[in-house]
Amino acid sequence: MIQTLEKIGDIGRFLGKEAECFVVYDANVAWVADEVMAVLPVKAARSLETSEERKTMDTVLALERWLLEADASRGAILLAIGGGITTDLVGFAASLYKRGIRYANLPTTLLAQVDAAIGGKTGVNLDNYKNMLGAFRMPEYTFLCADVLKTLPPREFRNGMAELLKTFLLADAEAYRKALGGVTPELIARAAAIKADIVERDPEEHGERAKLNLGHTFGHAIEYEARLKGDDIAHGEAVAMGIILAARLSEQLKTAENGLAEALKQDFEKVGLPTQCPYPLESLKAAMGKDKKAQGGGTVKFVLPVTPGKVVFQALNPYDLHLDTA
Repeated sequence: MIQTLEKIGDIGRFLGKEAECFVVYDANVAWVADEVMAVLPVKAARSLETSEERKTMDTVLALERWLLEADASRGAILLAIGGGITTDLVGFAASLYKRGIRYANLPTTLLAQVDAAIGGKTGVNLDNYKNMLGAFRMPEYTFLCADVLKTLPPREFRNGMAELLKTFLLADAEAYRKALGGVTPELIARAAAIKADIVERDPEEHGERAKLNLGHTFGHAIEYEARLKGDDIAHGEAVAMGIILAARLSEQLKTAENGLAEALKQDFEKVGLPTQCPYPLESLKAAMGKDKKAQGGGTVKFVLPVTPGKVVFQALNPYDLHLDTA
């Protein structure tokens, strides 16, 4: 359930009567955790140093041991405060502890507010492969609060813009155009609602939900290459590059009219997002083939943009692609 908060302290109206509330928060937003704990009867709290390198089963197991040592029961609720890495880790930990306890999210990045903290996809990385281990576990609440974004660095805000624009490319052309002129709380709520509606109709990604992967098949492969090479490419940046590649593939397959990729490229650059993939397609193919969404026979379900507001699916073998990433 998505709940919009006017201020951080309003979370007390929803969780204030919980007898066993445990908080896990990103150390970078300790100030948010402090405001939350001022209004909630928190039984125990734990901070995390977050990074893709720490998004592993080792971190999840450390959370499980912490919950066990703190005597958390099956009736406990675990509140995640932070960005997508935090909500993914905490949600996965909640899905495992005593075969599953409740959890809630207070996302503190734009990316998490419009994507990562919504929909119940939880998980961790495995050997540099993105979110290879995980579970579907819906949060009790996802709280949206504009106040928590006030200290967000510009680059992190742009990361969220990639997912915001991606969501509108799926289902709302008008909101897409508005977002290019600036992000408002109303647009954030609209993007969150679009994703929540899709997830409600297809919670475990057997059909429609897969379109939320627009830009991610290429994007996750870009992230994999970046980690191998020690390059600094954030998730939203990789998704932005991936959407442009998907648009170029869509044009090549005659799914979209010529010019879509260039138009999206100009839109993304307008809001400060990178659009040029730094790696040749050949180096991305193996990672795409190992993507967790890969199907039998070596095919991957690509999400191809047709026009703002509309996408289609196309099953393709990554090794059959011929696309210039330059």
